[in-house]
Amino acid sequence: MFFETLLYAAAPAAKQPGLQDFMPLIFIFVIFYFLLIRPQQRQAKEHTKLLTALKKGNKIITSGGVIGIIESIEEKEIVISTGNNCTIRLTKNSVSAIYPAARIKK
Repeated sequence: MFFETLLYAAAPAAKQPGLQDFMPLIFIFVIFYFLLIRPQQRQAKEHTKLLTALKKGNKIITSGGVIGIIESIEEKEIVISTGNNCTIRLTKNSVSAIYPAARIKK
């Protein structure tokens, strides 16, 4: 009689993992995508658009903070003039911004 009640009191069978067990992981991945991956892709797209818009004579700011005017553009490099006959050869990827035309003093 005692053994019979122990059999009824046994632990229930283990359940199979379902979709609700993976929902927190899926939710974290979706948040990760919208907070980190997507903005990074958008920023890279804008930077590529900026690099294709470079022209001779544009005033630019490099990622190191150097401000200069583009003298020549090659496939992967640019040459900028920083003033007083000083030129610097840079890779195109080091350009971080183009000065707005309204801020350029002539």
